[in-house]
Amino acid sequence: MSELSGMPPRRRSVRRAVVAVLGTLGLAAAAAGVVVPSASASAPTPPSGWTQVFLDDFTGPAGSGVNTSNWRYDTGTGYPGGPANWGTGEIETMTSSTDNVSLDGNGNLRITPRRDGAGRWTSGRIETNRTDFQPPSGGKLRVEARIQVPNVTGAAAKGYWPAFWMLGAPYRGNYWNWPGVGELDIMENTQGMNTVFATMHCGTAPGGPCNENSGIGGNTTCSGTTCQAGFHTYRLEWDRSTSVEEIRFYLDGVNFHTVRANQVDATTWANATNHGYFIILNVAMGGGFPDAFGGGPDGGTQPGHSMVVDYVQVLTSGGGGTTPPPTGNRDAYSAIQAESFDGQSGVYTESTSDTGGGQNIGALANGDWALYRGVNFGSSAARQFVARVASGAASGVSGLVEVRLDSRTNAPIGSFAVGGTGGWQSWRTIPANIGAVTGTHDVYLTFTSGQPADFVNVNWFNFGH
Repeated sequence: MSELSGMPPRRRSVRRAVVAVLGTLGLAAAAAGVVVPSASASAPTPPSGWTQVFLDDFTGPAGSGVNTSNWRYDTGTGYPGGPANWGTGEIETMTSSTDNVSLDGNGNLRITPRRDGAGRWTSGRIETNRTDFQPPSGGKLRVEARIQVPNVTGAAAKGYWPAFWMLGAPYRGNYWNWPGVGELDIMENTQGMNTVFATMHCGTAPGGPCNENSGIGGNTTCSGTTCQAGFHTYRLEWDRSTSVEEIRFYLDGVNFHTVRANQVDATTWANATNHGYFIILNVAMGGGFPDAFGGGPDGGTQPGHSMVVDYVQVLTSGGGGTTPPPTGNRDAYSAIQAESFDGQSGVYTESTSDTGGGQNIGALANGDWALYRGVNFGSSAARQFVARVASGAASGVSGLVEVRLDSRTNAPIGSFAVGGTGGWQSWRTIPANIGAVTGTHDVYLTFTSGQPADFVNVNWFNFGH
């Protein structure tokens, strides 16, 4: 984890001040109806009727890492406790090193596979902290990036597998529920071919209604310049405004593949789409997809060719707002990762050393809050709240972790007190009784204390009967 959890209290207070200033600037911009990307943003202005809900244009000093407020690094050869080799058979080790993942100083992200003297491959894989990307009810979601895939072809490209894609939010922390929770591949390329592949994965594997492990896919060719020789724009539009819900895939604004809800049974579609998604950018080496087109990498494969990403942008349209209403997207009885909030004030995210890795929310003090939309409690009443917390607060500093439903001003339905646990990464699981809850609600975690100091970090929470 980062050293943030070990900061002395004064430095943590400075961090909170920075978070507060950034939050204030964001609110001021929102109030003015202004989108405030970084100074050298190259993402297009949202078209009329669309609202920008996420943008990273990768502006920053050459050789620096990604903005960890937006992204987390996936490292190693698989998720903790999940399938080996990322479940695909790829052979590289993913790292957070700027040798593999860095900004180039010209407003681009570069993900670069490397090979050491012993023939071992490393590369990079990042995913958004947010897991809530989905269309509003009755509206649309657009996820877009401008990318140049690694500029290498022929035998030198053998085994390269760059991708821009999304996974269903329930996969985070489970890692064994694929393909049922859904995967949306906006752009995949392999072997240096001038071909782009787009695919929806769903249902069961092997076989099933979505023809796994192949999925429901289509492909097209880059024109003008090849996929390798220049930048192209790759887009997904997920449309809930049509009579039959559909997911469309575009290359440079041209729709070349569409998947419709009526292509599979209703349960399969619901399981794959009744929740948010997170976004992934990576360059794999080897694995099942390259194997289908000749295999690799091998001794003739050239390392060091980067996938270059100009921007990633997410827009929503219609549906009465930019945020979906509660529709039961979160299961109250499964772990809800604290960093997957839909709104917040005063919250900071950081890497955690707790079991399973990932991130926690921290720098939590009096008046801070985090919102989790659409938590489904079902028809059998929940009566307990459980949270995984840590605190490095000084002696005498403590506060309440409270649960409120549907409004931050509603009375808490339950709470527990927490003080120092021995460190900001010394984790404890603490239960609390709550008033009986059924149905679907927005859940607010609110933090109340009699003093201004930070008093708690939260990794995850859930509910019980």
